This record gives sequence, C-alpha cells and structure tokens, in this order.
Amino acid sequence: MKKADIFEFYRRLAEANPAPETELEYVNPYTLLVAVALSAQATDVGVNKATRTLFAKVRTPQQMLDLGEEGLKEHIKTIGLFNTKAKNVIAAARILVDKFDGEIPRERGELETLPGVGRKTANVVLNVAFGEPTIAVDTHIFRVGNRTGLARGKTPLEVELKLEKATPAPFITHAHHWLILHGRYTCKARTPECWRCPVADLCAFKPKTPAPKARPSAAPAAH
Repeated sequence: MKKADIFEFYRRLAEANPAPETELEYVNPYTLLVAVALSAQATDVGVNKATRTLFAKVRTPQQMLDLGEEGLKEHIKTIGLFNTKAKNVIAAARILVDKFDGEIPRERGELETLPGVGRKTANVVLNVAFGEPTIAVDTHIFRVGNRTGLARGKTPLEVELKLEKATPAPFITHAHHWLILHGRYTCKARTPECWRCPVADLCAFKPKTPAPKARPSAAPAAH
C-alpha cells in the first residue's frame, strides 16, 4: 500500500472511532496484564465475564498470591486453558512481588520474563497502560495487515515491524486498536464485509465481498 493510501486508511478509521479502547475490562496496569494473559485463545467477552468478580477482590500481585491458585481457578474456570493460565498468573504475581516490588515493569524484555507473557501481551500492556507506541499483532491484525496490503508478513513479528515502520506518527498510539476492531467487526476471517468497509477502495483484497442479497418478502397470505 502506498504511503498516501496508508495515511488515508488510518485517517478514515480514526474518523469513525477517534478514541478506540481495548474491549478487555481492567482497573489498573496489573489487572490489564492478567486480563490480556487470560485472553489467549479466548474471547474478550468470556474473559470480562470471569474477571468482573475477580477484579472486585484482586487488584495487586500480592492480593493474587493471597487468593492462591485454587481460588483463582474458581474465578476463571469458564476460560479455556484455565489450569495453565492460573499457574502462570500466580507465578507471575510471585515474580512481580519479589523482583519488581509489585509494580508492572515498563520494559518489554522485563515483561516477557513473566510466565504466560509473550511479546503480544507485553505490547498490549505497554500500549494500553503506558501509552507506548507498540502494536500487538494478534490473529485479527495479522489478517488485516496481510489481506489489505498494509503490512504483509509470514509471522506476527514481521507484520508488527512492518506496521511500526509504515504507520504514520499521528496514528501509531491507537493503530493496534483500530486494526483489531476492524478485523473483529468488518474485515472478518471467513467473509470480510467489504460492502460496508470504510477503506475498501484502498485495500488490495480481491474480489471484494458483495452485500448479502435481501431475502424476498413472503407473498401475502390469501384470504
């Protein structure tokens, strides 16, 4: 995609949604970290349902340790892979208390030392909690980058680095939210809704998906 088209692509997404936010619910950087770690291979809706009662009680790594692994499992048992996730969240809380005085580190490398925290999770926390210009590439962003021609790559890291390079400075802070929401609600995996896409004319995807045909209304019943 050309530079001018990339600027216009983001400009239109920004116009439609000037202040995009994560759909995960959280109360501080620590609860955001937990929510993002729990969201791997799960929906934000499912995670929010499980964490509402959890985050009413637990807002710090020490409180998480006090709750314990079994207590945590009770809250998150509706989320996929909850046993492994509970183990990781407790182990991460222990490291945060022992090594970081209960604070969330603001450096990607340090975040990635926490169990269950990969590059994508670290990028989300840096961006959402601290306003860093990072782009966390999930399945939606990977698809949008490749499908539109905005940033093509064979791996999430390749797409991430290309997006960071291609995204104009005014849009970098919110880029990841615009792209994830675009992928989640418009540029869907199976059938992208090109007919209602605000950036369809800038996108390399072909053939564009036509609007679904309206069902013919039933004939009035004879009396």
